[in-house]
Parts: sequence; structure tokens; C-alpha cells
Amino acid sequence: MSAASGTGAAAGAGRLFVLDTNVLMHDPAALFRFAEHDLFIPMVVLEELDAHKKGLSEASRNVRQASRFLDELIGQRGRDDIEAGIPLAESDGNGGKAAGRLYFQTEPLRPDSDSPVTEETPDNEILTATLALAQRHPDRVTLVSKDINLRIKASVLGLKAEDYYNDKVLDDTDLLYRGWDVLPPDLLTRDTEKVESWHGEGRTWYRLPRPEQPVWPNQFLYGEREEMELWVRDIDDTSITAEIAWDFQRERHAVWGVVARNREQSLALNLLMDPDIDFVTLLGPAGTGKTLLALAAGLAQALDDKRYREIVMTRVTVPLGEDIGFLPGTEEEKMTPWMGALMDNLEVLTNSDEGGAWGRGATQDLLASRIKIRSLNFMRGRTFLNRYIIIDEAQNLTAKQIKALITRAGPGTKVVALGNIGQIDTPYLTETTSGLTYVVDRFKDWPHAGHITLQRVERSRLADHASETL
Repeated sequence: MSAASGTGAAAGAGRLFVLDTNVLMHDPAALFRFAEHDLFIPMVVLEELDAHKKGLSEASRNVRQASRFLDELIGQRGRDDIEAGIPLAESDGNGGKAAGRLYFQTEPLRPDSDSPVTEETPDNEILTATLALAQRHPDRVTLVSKDINLRIKASVLGLKAEDYYNDKVLDDTDLLYRGWDVLPPDLLTRDTEKVESWHGEGRTWYRLPRPEQPVWPNQFLYGEREEMELWVRDIDDTSITAEIAWDFQRERHAVWGVVARNREQSLALNLLMDPDIDFVTLLGPAGTGKTLLALAAGLAQALDDKRYREIVMTRVTVPLGEDIGFLPGTEEEKMTPWMGALMDNLEVLTNSDEGGAWGRGATQDLLASRIKIRSLNFMRGRTFLNRYIIIDEAQNLTAKQIKALITRAGPGTKVVALGNIGQIDTPYLTETTSGLTYVVDRFKDWPHAGHITLQRVERSRLADHASETL
């Protein structure tokens, strides 16, 4: 009898987690994320990993990495060592975080009593093995799966079942950094002797006592009474240094013909137009102007200011409905159906009566020559120099995928990630585990990154009403 199903696992002080295949497909390093607790991998999970190892998808790459971790752990061990449980702390991939043991299924596991699970499917085999372990080790066994239906079936059978929480960035998206906050009403009048102001570089600057609320670099603070938006530039233990943000709601500050329609859009343009900000994230519902603002700022800096050589736009190709199948043509032609947002916004930006139809056509040809559409699948190994990169629908990316994209940026490149975490189409991703949520939280304290959450829908009165009532 194996140690996992006999006395060896029972002697453990921690819990015994049974891993579903999708956990390792989602995060291969999950093997080392359970601290002092033990892990159990059913044989059917190894079979499913083997079935998904081929391909160029992120899931296939994760499967191959998980297999490498398992191979390293097993090494030259004999059957007796495997049955006794493999110490996870001995692996190089552990990072000193896991202290439990890894057990494999080395014998058939069947519950002592009749089980309502009869059909032999991979999920049911995992349930059967978990049920048998739970009977032998009461109050210790927990099934971990990203599949909500499998967790429901486990609960029906009286088993403990949990989602994989280690990749969860926040407990609640309401806690997610917004990039702006209300200025404390007495911040400018309290301790006036500590408030300094001066003019420099064409801007008005303030040094203020540090407020009690959390403040981050490139955060915006605005007064509810005063028409003032302060842009936090430097923070120390007792004070903050801020400048007055540009008001892009004025016609004379229009960016490529685009005038901000609300405060959040104006703040977003401040970040997008600043050459010292290398990474910008914009969150917001459909119709808040994320793509239009990013594209207008990119065109103004690539064509007018010559700051960037070209604009690169990409997005993850997750369909909203049924997949339409194979698409002919080049990489750019294959990506065109996914870039409807780009085409719609280019139409807005080139909708001018100057020059008539010929003038609009010439402008569109010029923009098309400076805007490149690239597929996410061919980003590995590339380095983009002096580019303005827009990652659309970034809420559908995992933390690993968005890291792979951001690390493509070379000198002089700016990356803008756009998305709505309320519209996630990628399986097993949630608002709290999305790669976009991940980077917003991780980059908030970096002085060369900025974030704005857009709230007001400005597409049309119909879209505004639909977003509120539907």
C-alpha cells in the first residue's frame, strides 16, 4: 500500500491536497505553492498532462514545464521512495517555500462504500481517488481544481473542494488601485506653513504634507470643491511633491483631435503623453474611451513628435461566440477580424471633412503604414525598440502572458495595456486572477508606471443607458 493511502500520509501534520490537471495547466509552479502541506497527484492527472503536452498554446507550455518539475522531483528514485512521498523542498524550483511531500497514485483507489460516481471519465476518476483518500484520512484531504463543476460534484459527495487561490491578486476587485482619489479637503489649508508652491518647467508644483490615506507615484488627487488635479510625482516619509495636471478637456489641448470628455479621460491622457511613463494601464467598461485615448496619444507621439517609430497593436484572440475557424492570409490579415476596435477608432480619428474622401483615404493609408498589427503567438523572443505598444483586451491574459509581453519592450518603448476585468473570456481566469489585475497591483509603486480606472461611458447616450440598466 502506498504511503499516500496508508500510514505515511496520515502521519503528516498538514493537509493533503489532491491536484486537478487544470491547476498544473494554469500554474506549473503550483507544486511548490502549498507551504508545509502534502500533495497527491492521481494517475489520471498524469495521463491528461501527457495528452496536452503538444502544441504552442500557453496551456501546453505549462504542461511541459509541470512535467519537467515532476521529472526533476522523481529523478532516480525507486518505487519505495516514491511511495514514501517525495520531499518538495529538495527541488530547485521550490525557492524554499514548500516543505511538504508529493505523493503519486501507485495503486487503484476505490471508496469503501458504494459511490454514486459510475461513469469512468477523468473527472470522475479524480473524484473516486479523492473520496477513497478522504475515507482513509478524515478531515485532511481537499480537492483543488479550477473547474467549478468538479468542485460542485465534490461538494455533493461530501468532499472538501477549493479553487486554486495562489494566483489571486486581491480578495475583492473593489480594493484594486484606481489611479486617482479625492484630495483630503483640508490638505492645502492644514499646516499651511508646510505647504510650498513654485513654478518650474511651465508647470505649477506643490509640496504638501503626506495624507493619511495610501498614496502612490503617478497617482492623481483632485478636490471635490477646487477645480484642481494634482499629479503625485515624488513621495517621502512626511510629504508628497505634486504638479498640476494638464487639462485635456480644453480644445487647445486636444490630442490628435481628441478632447477628453471627463476628468478620468484627461488624467489618462496625462499618463499617455508623458515620455517618462513607460507603462500605462487603463481599466473601464466598454465605451469609456480606452482604445481611442491610447490610439490618439500614440499617433500624436509617433507622427507629430517623432517619439516612436511606429505603433504596435496586439490582443489575445479569444472569441466572444463560436470560433470562426481558419483565417487565410498573412499574420496581419489573420489578425484583422480581431482588430475591429482599432478600425472603429481609426475611423473616428480620420473623420475630417478637410480634403474630402481623397484626403481621408490618404490619411488612412498613412496611419496604416505606421500602425502594425501583431499576433500574441509570435511575440516570444522579440524586442521592440522605440515602439508604442497597445495591448487590447488585456483582461484575457494570464499573469505569465502579460509578463512575456511587457518584457518584449526595449529602450524607448512605451506599453499601454487596456481592458475591462468585467468581460473576461479566457477559461479559468477571474477578475482577481487576471493578468491585467496583476500588473495594475504590482506596478502601482513604480515611478515610471501609471494607471487610471475610467468610469463614465462616453460612447453614446444609448451605450451609457445600457451600461447602467442592463
